[in-house]
Amino acid sequence: MSGANSNSTWRNWAGNITARPARAVSPASTAELADVVRRAAERGLTVKAVGTGHSFTAAAATDGVLIRPDLLTGIRELDRAAMTVTVEAGTPLKRLNAALAREGLSLTNMGDIMEQTVAGATSTGTHGTGRDSASIAAQITALELVTADGSLLTCSPKENPEVFAAARIGLGALGVVSAITFAVEPIFLLTAREEPMAFDRVTAEFEELFAENEHFEFYWFPHTGNCNTKRNNRSAGPAAPPGRVRGWIDDEFMSNGLFQVVCSLGRAVPATIPAVAKVSSRALSARTYTDIPYKVFTSPRRVRFVEMEYALPREAAVGALREVKALVERSPLRVSFPVEVRTAPADDIALSTASGRETAYIAVHMYRGTPHQAYFTAVERIMTAHGGRPHWGKLHTQDAAYFSQAYPRFAEFTAVRDRLDPERRFTNAYLRRVLGD
Repeated sequence: MSGANSNSTWRNWAGNITARPARAVSPASTAELADVVRRAAERGLTVKAVGTGHSFTAAAATDGVLIRPDLLTGIRELDRAAMTVTVEAGTPLKRLNAALAREGLSLTNMGDIMEQTVAGATSTGTHGTGRDSASIAAQITALELVTADGSLLTCSPKENPEVFAAARIGLGALGVVSAITFAVEPIFLLTAREEPMAFDRVTAEFEELFAENEHFEFYWFPHTGNCNTKRNNRSAGPAAPPGRVRGWIDDEFMSNGLFQVVCSLGRAVPATIPAVAKVSSRALSARTYTDIPYKVFTSPRRVRFVEMEYALPREAAVGALREVKALVERSPLRVSFPVEVRTAPADDIALSTASGRETAYIAVHMYRGTPHQAYFTAVERIMTAHGGRPHWGKLHTQDAAYFSQAYPRFAEFTAVRDRLDPERRFTNAYLRRVLGD
């Protein structure tokens, strides 16, 4: 077996989750992957595949066999007639985006970072923001799954459609994803318009801003009345990327370097946070640039944090955000990270946070190493009052009882799981909590 080793500790990106698997392996082919699953069954061990650890939950943690995806990468097939690309499950999104761009192609929408593997990102429901275009998983047209008995199952809208409805966001509960086929389109240009805007104006005009833009999102800076808005819309060109100096100042110095210093200061001396937030949120200036999609949708995130994000019915989002603002203002909480608001159209995936409803997302973050419990607990209380659905890869305290109410198709998912993994080969503590046993 390629790269088999025993009990090395696994840690996620944020450093808040560690696991000590009995064995860690790096299969180099789908056949080797199937063999790993069969052998684990013989030894009575559970199996989990990890991606790059960008989830804040223990979704990928295991004390059984840990499958590392490093060797399961690359493009398997590019079908220009069908306009699809099939990639190995461990392919990082940044490699997929660059490879597609070289071929004059692109995904329609994506999240705001691209470090994750395609399987890790889709299995947890990673999304960006979009009026008409949905999560990365919603762009899947087929996928290949190694199931509990080591057999290979292909599913699509025509082949095993009931598995397809569940497995696009499968939480690793139905099997190990070995390959994914995405819909692609000819590469296009996006014009990004970033502009500071008052909290009261953004919230009052949220529906218009959403309706008028293909991709709208905004960030509110706690302890201030200030927001930064971002509108991405398709453009006829020409490309006009941010100047190198301005791009570095905005994307590296402000968003990573200076922000790291501000967060460290805030962690050491929480009392400084409100004053610093007022200054830094006013330091933002408007900018407009045009580039290919992945260079506009994604940006580097080097400041490590923990995050909780809830999906709400879109019409509830502004009210919930105002409640979060009131909560921060009347509490002793000191929050140095902006609150992010994005949207997604309804989709047809059983456990998608946007399943069956027009959705807005509210994400709260805390700098790594600062106590986040009080803030996240208080925000979570607001979100659940609005029928919120937490992101599967971000911190939350919900369990199967809650999800069976929050997701009309929850039982449909668990029925597919019972059929594909009756012995719970792919379970772990997180899945026992969120799906039941």
